[in-house]
Amino acid sequence: MIISDISPFKGSMMCIELTGGGLAQNMKIYIHSDIIRSNGISKGMKISEEEADRLIYLNDLRRARERALYLMESRDHSYSELFDKLEKNYSEDICFEVCNSLAQMGVINDRRYAEKLCRQLFEVKKLGRYRVKQEMRLRGLSSEIIEETMENFSEEDEPFERLEKLVEQKYERYLTDRKGVEKVKNALARKGYSFGEIKEVLELYDLDFEE
Repeated sequence: MIISDISPFKGSMMCIELTGGGLAQNMKIYIHSDIIRSNGISKGMKISEEEADRLIYLNDLRRARERALYLMESRDHSYSELFDKLEKNYSEDICFEVCNSLAQMGVINDRRYAEKLCRQLFEVKKLGRYRVKQEMRLRGLSSEIIEETMENFSEEDEPFERLEKLVEQKYERYLTDRKGVEKVKNALARKGYSFGEIKEVLELYDLDFEE
């Protein structure tokens, strides 16, 4: 194939027109200008189908990397979570290459992410251990990292005080009748607290209602 023309497309993207024999006749590919420049691509030069495919791969790799960095800027992600998001638009090979590169650079760090997420779920959202573990698993963190992180956090955590504060701030106004108490129990159970923990904190309130 021969590069018959290189013209601006959108932003930094360029349109490369290829002419030649077989199925590649009048083929167009859209490649970032940086890739064209760094690979010495110019009008009139000959290029094989394999080389054209390589340019497309490099372009997709560049776009996937930019997308990954954008996602990591908005909030931290685990390796698995970021991979799954990228895989919606890019090939498995590209996703592995991008995620492995970011992990080697320290941009992706599952242990750091797990510690930050664990603290946020416990202290900000005031969830119970069962729910915290579930949320961390949904973020693609391994069982080993989840257990290790939660064990470290447990050394400084006061679950009763956290639950007492949560009930006082958000649920105390419902503790006026049996229906309200059941509503509170169900809400706390959904947040991941055990029956024993819920029972213990509700014993602080006078819940001996008349029939």
